[in-house]
Amino acid sequence: MTFRHAAAAITALLVMSSAAAQTAQPAKPASTPAPAATAAKPGANPATDTATPGMPAAQAPTVAANTSPTGVAKPGDATAGQGKAAVCGACHGMDGNSTDPANPRLAGQSEQYIAGQLAQFKSGKRMNPIMQGFASALSEQDMHDIGAYFATQKPLPGVADQALVAQGETLYRQGDTDRGIPACMACHGPDGAGNPGAQYPRLTSQHSKYVESRLKAWKEATAPSDDPHTKIMMPIAQKLDDKDIAAVASYLEGLHTNDPSQAAPAGP
Repeated sequence: MTFRHAAAAITALLVMSSAAAQTAQPAKPASTPAPAATAAKPGANPATDTATPGMPAAQAPTVAANTSPTGVAKPGDATAGQGKAAVCGACHGMDGNSTDPANPRLAGQSEQYIAGQLAQFKSGKRMNPIMQGFASALSEQDMHDIGAYFATQKPLPGVADQALVAQGETLYRQGDTDRGIPACMACHGPDGAGNPGAQYPRLTSQHSKYVESRLKAWKEATAPSDDPHTKIMMPIAQKLDDKDIAAVASYLEGLHTNDPSQAAPAGP
């Protein structure tokens, strides 16, 4: 009986040793991991596209073809922007000189301002269903290219209502200290060319109806805004009456730079 017990014990140890040896064998190399999800295309909408930074199961977005390796947009390319701006022509004119006064003239507007506004339309900070639809498909580089194209175009001169020129000019150049209204030219320049660095828009030759609509929108706004330009314009517009708005808007449409090619035609 003792011999049988010893043989059984030896057999059990051999079986256990064999199992342990099999367990200790190195695992087979894992198969090649599956490709990651496709990264977001330039211009993807974070609200609807899950392949956008901050959304679940997403990769970092790819760098647009004509951006720097850091992903920061390069200065706009007017030649590339001409093709990208073709769709804008339906409302703003192929050269940025819109024929419908409800749509702003973009000719001569600064690249920085146009790119900044397109970014606001895309993010929803500036609300306009039509513009948001167009801007949502644009990358940052697209916006700068479009802005660069329109910046190279010449705005057509407008005509001011002579009955409103005196009041409009006073408000634009001097403001009204008694009512706490600063001079418009403090931000937009003496000739209305704007300030590209600060993204203050060019106002020279802009449609008066469009300027009126923007000023009235700021005047009637009640919701607070974190946009620095809106913060400046809302309290100013709220101090203007309807005649002030009509006067300064008309004055701006007739305001021209010193460029002879943009001078208003002489009367008969």
